[in-house]
Amino acid sequence: MFPAKLQPLVFAFIMSGFMAFLMSGILTLLNLGWFSGFLSAWLQAYVVAHACAFPLVLVFAPLSRKLTTKLVKTN
Repeated sequence: MFPAKLQPLVFAFIMSGFMAFLMSGILTLLNLGWFSGFLSAWLQAYVVAHACAFPLVLVFAPLSRKLTTKLVKTN
């Protein structure tokens, strides 16, 4: 378990992991099609994608929160 103060970091890691996993799989399939080494290619792409996605989520999450606050009407 992690301390509560790390919640944003843990959330960003998990969310970026899910997104990188799914997007790398979809894009690997679209670009290369299904072939015998597909799973290996997908996992290699995932490692690179997650390494990029995690710091990007950390950088862009505050901007996303601010934009969401401006775009969503609250009572």
